[in-house]
Amino acid sequence: MAASLPAPPLSPLVKIRSERDQMSAVERRIADFILENAQLLRDYSSQQLANALGISQSSVVKFTQKLGFKGYPDLKYSVGEAIARADNGEAAVAAHVVAGGEGESLATSLWRRKSEAEEATRLINPPQTLRGAKDALGTAGKVFVIGVGEDDVYSRGFALKLSLLGIATVQSFDVARMMASISSGGAGDVLLIFSEHGHHPALCKLGRLFREQRGRLLTVTRHTSNPLRALADLALLVSAHDEQPHVQSIVYQSALQHLLDGLFIELCEGDERRHAQLLANLERLQLLQEP
Repeated sequence: MAASLPAPPLSPLVKIRSERDQMSAVERRIADFILENAQLLRDYSSQQLANALGISQSSVVKFTQKLGFKGYPDLKYSVGEAIARADNGEAAVAAHVVAGGEGESLATSLWRRKSEAEEATRLINPPQTLRGAKDALGTAGKVFVIGVGEDDVYSRGFALKLSLLGIATVQSFDVARMMASISSGGAGDVLLIFSEHGHHPALCKLGRLFREQRGRLLTVTRHTSNPLRALADLALLVSAHDEQPHVQSIVYQSALQHLLDGLFIELCEGDERRHAQLLANLERLQLLQEP
C-alpha cells in the first residue's frame, strides 16, 4: 500500500474557527475579532488587541498559547502567512468569476465554505480518532445505526457501506424499533448515533441503555457541548458555520459526508478481507441491476 502524503499545514484561521465552539466567552470575543479582522491583525500588538476588546493582555497571550502558538507574535505571523497564501490565488479566482458571471461567483463562494468546513472537521478529528472509530466498527459483533430526520439520510447511507464491507449492521430511523433491536446487543457491539445537535432525548436514552449493556457508543454530532457527545465512548465531530442558515446546513452536510467517506476508506484499506467482501458485494449489486 502506498504511503500517505503528509497533510498540508493548517490555516490558523481554520484552527480558530474549528475550536470556537469550545471556547469561553472571552476567548470567543478574541476569536471573532481575529476572524473578522485578519487583514488588520498585523497592525495590532497584543496590548492594542486587548484594549480594542476591553480585556487584559494576559487573556490574549493565554488564548494564543491555548491554540498551540508560542505567543501572540507567532499567531500574528502565521495569520499573515495564511492571508498571503490566499492572496496568491486571488487573481486566478477573480478571473474565473469575471469570466463566468454571478452564478459562478456564488458557486466559488460555496466551494470555499465547504472546503473550510471540511478542513476544520479534519482538524478536530485527528487520525487517532478515526482509527479508534475504525477499530470499534471493524471488530464489532453487530453495529446498530440510527439517525432521526435529516440525520437518517447519512445513517442509511453509512449503514449500507458497512454492510457492503461484510459488517453485520442493523439500521433504523425508528427509536422504538431500535430500542428493541439493541436489547440483543452487548459487549463488543457498537451503537452508532447520528444527531447533528446531540440533544434528542430519546437518542440519549438509547445511548445510556446501550452502555448499560456494556456496548460501545459512537456518536456523530456538531463540535459543540451536547449530552449525546458527553455519553459517547467515541465521538466524531463536525465543524460547519455560516451566518446564513441555508448555507450552514449545506456546509454541515458536506463536511459530514467528507468525514464519513474518510472513515469508510479507513475501513476499506485497513483489512484485505473486508476489501474483498466489498468488491464481491459490488459485483452482486451490478448483477442485480442487469436485465
